[in-house]
Amino acid sequence: MKGKLKNLLFILILGSVCTSILLGIKGYTLPRIERYQEFKLKSSILEAAGVDYDRDTLDEVFSKDIREIREGEFLYYLSPNGSYIFEFEGRGLWGIIEGVITLNSDLETLENIRIISQEETPGLGGRIGEESFLAQFREKRVSPQLFLVLRRKATEANEIDSISGASMTSQALIDMINDSVLNFRELLGR
Repeated sequence: MKGKLKNLLFILILGSVCTSILLGIKGYTLPRIERYQEFKLKSSILEAAGVDYDRDTLDEVFSKDIREIREGEFLYYLSPNGSYIFEFEGRGLWGIIEGVITLNSDLETLENIRIISQEETPGLGGRIGEESFLAQFREKRVSPQLFLVLRRKATEANEIDSISGASMTSQALIDMINDSVLNFRELLGR
C-alpha cells in the first residue's frame, strides 16, 4: 500500500513540475510568436501593396503607407494607390492556407496575392507560396471568377495554370480567392 502511495505521489509531483515548465515555456514564447505573426502579416500586406520596407522600418512604413479600415468585424487595408488589401483563409488539401489579396479599386482585377502560411506538401502543393506561381495572378480578372486550367496553358484573362501534381491544392486556392473576393464585394455593397 505504501509503495502505491509513493508512486502516486511521485506521478502527481512529476506531472505538476512538467505542467509548470510547459506553462513557463508558453508564457515566454507566446509574445514572440504573436510578434512574428504580426510581422509576417504586415510584411505580406506591404509586399502585396508593392511598398518597399526593411525589417527595421516595417512598423513606420506600414503606419505611413497603409490605411486600416474596419467594417464590423472585417478588417481590410488601402494601399497608397487606392487598391484594397484583405486577408483570406481556407482549407487546402492538407491544412490551412492563409494569405492576402490585393484587389484593384475596380474590384475586378487582382494586383497581387501573397501566401502568409500554408501546410501543403513541399515541392508539390507547397509551391503555391512560390513567386513563380503567384506571379500569374497579377492583372487577372476575378469577374465573374478565376478558373483553374488543367492540361493546357492559361490563355484567358481569368485563367490560372495549375501546379502539376497539385491540382487539388491549386483548386482550393482558386476557390478561396473567388469566395474571398465575392465576400469582399458584398461587404462594400458592389
